[in-house]
Amino acid sequence: MSQNSDHAIVVSALKHAAPYIRLFKKKVFVLKAGGEVFADPETTKALMEQVGILHQVGIRVVLVHGGGPQSTELASALGHESTFIDGRRVTDGDSLDVAMMVLNGQINTRVLASCRDLGVPAVGISGVDAGLISAHRRPPVKNSGGDQVDYGHVGDIDSVNADILRTQLDNDLMPVVSPLSCDASGNILNINADTVAAAIAAELNAEKLILVTSAPGILEDVNDPQSLISYIDRAELKRLGDSGNLADGMLPKAAAIEQALANGVNRVHVISHKTPDSLLLEVFTNEGTGTLVVNDVAALTAAEQASGGQEK
Repeated sequence: MSQNSDHAIVVSALKHAAPYIRLFKKKVFVLKAGGEVFADPETTKALMEQVGILHQVGIRVVLVHGGGPQSTELASALGHESTFIDGRRVTDGDSLDVAMMVLNGQINTRVLASCRDLGVPAVGISGVDAGLISAHRRPPVKNSGGDQVDYGHVGDIDSVNADILRTQLDNDLMPVVSPLSCDASGNILNINADTVAAAIAAELNAEKLILVTSAPGILEDVNDPQSLISYIDRAELKRLGDSGNLADGMLPKAAAIEQALANGVNRVHVISHKTPDSLLLEVFTNEGTGTLVVNDVAALTAAEQASGGQEK
């Protein structure tokens, strides 16, 4: 390929991205990435390079991270068994200690170090810091099988103090949020990172909530990776869940998506970190790479539906 061809490609890409940059500049995106993204330096860097570009073009990003695989691995190394019910972790005392080490220690620090390398001014924070998230311990609940389940030191969110995040965003900082929180008495609680991201997105009136997963998006058939759904609404998402066509790991995400859409977030995207540059493609192209979830697909224009549900 000639140098002129290279230049033409670069210029064409910039021209193509310009309308999206104008559209999203100074808007808030809440991005949630699971722990599998941060399993090694290469996947961490690949995502954070994309996040850095969003920040540099003026999009105000809040990154919420999980740490499930790392927590399971460390618990196993320490001789503790991890228990999951309906895709959610049961957090006993040992599991809570592991979560603190992994979430507030290993992963948050790793993300911040990657941001330092990329010149992104990031600040690590958890739900405990400055009362960002107020929560209470979840009482025993019935699971999908009708059994009573005590999830242990797991929290349900009462409120989010979004002003703490706005202060950072207004100073051109990028908050990197660990989902650990606590109650009014200082008892530490583990909260699902998807749930935290949805609550933060709602309180910040975010333009988008983007869930970065290891799956390609939401699938029509959980056993068929080729059955990717380009766009879907809340009613259809509920139908998929009720019919058993959502994998266990997708169930908490579906609940978070419902929560975000019900509380004012207009668009939720589910994308895969395994697809190269998936975040940039989802934000800066019509086609996107994953699944867009909205309140009602009838509200999408014909052009949006033809292009997979992305904004023009």
